[in-house]
Amino acid sequence: MSNLRLIIAGLAVIVAGVILFSCVYTVHETRQALILEFGQPRHEERNPGLHFKLPWRSATYYDRRVLSLDPPAQEIILADQKRIIVDAYVRYRIVSPLKFRQRADTEQNFISIFGRRLNSAVRAQVGRIVLADVLSSKRDDVMADITEQLKLQATEFGISVVDVRIGRTDLPDTTSESVYNRMRSSRVAQAAKLRSEGAEIKARIQADADRERTVILAEARRDAQILRGEGEAQKTTILIDAFSRDPEFFAFYRSLEAYGEALGEGTTMVLSPDSEFFRFFNDLSGKPPVPRGRSEQP
Repeated sequence: MSNLRLIIAGLAVIVAGVILFSCVYTVHETRQALILEFGQPRHEERNPGLHFKLPWRSATYYDRRVLSLDPPAQEIILADQKRIIVDAYVRYRIVSPLKFRQRADTEQNFISIFGRRLNSAVRAQVGRIVLADVLSSKRDDVMADITEQLKLQATEFGISVVDVRIGRTDLPDTTSESVYNRMRSSRVAQAAKLRSEGAEIKARIQADADRERTVILAEARRDAQILRGEGEAQKTTILIDAFSRDPEFFAFYRSLEAYGEALGEGTTMVLSPDSEFFRFFNDLSGKPPVPRGRSEQP
């Protein structure tokens, strides 16, 4: 009898433990819970910690941190008929698990539904600009419009849109080739223009240098002629002064200069010994030699 009571008591404890365990649930600080009763939502629990519920109810957990939704990239036709491939993403936070379940049911359905809305908003806003605006400051205005549009739609899903960004923008292969060819043509034209301007500058510098060279040479020749004339004048003045002081020495000096210019290495001269040219060889005074048969007068 005692064993039966022990078995019954043990079963009662186990049943009570199971019932108690099914009546409590824990919410982590990074999560929030939605309490369901036979699949129907009853209330939300956002406070972390240990909570109680009815045994036949269940708890479904949702992350309360910032989440990312990154749908597949899409090809968009811009206002200038150019095509680009845009990969956009959105950062969001679940603020109402009840609305989130009622509208999207599961996270996969939400990614599918809201991802299409994101691509639709991006396609509508980006399709109104041209290719140059994608890389300009106007891109920030476009992203602000997309963010505002998605924030208005986010309330029905029980989420809060934190940020919307275009992660990557690429050109299709055909458009990339066209843009590359246009950029190449532009660079070739710019290079040709720079070469032409460089050749013009080079010609101008060379012309200025030639003109300066001509002027410098002309001034140098002029100064040389002036110096040469002044030197000749000084030379003439010195020679005249020397002649006036000692005519005999001047004649001797001029004869020596004539000897130096006329009698070089290998020079042959056929002259009479009593020639005027050799008068200083016969007499240092330079007097002409006495002809033969005559005696010098005392």
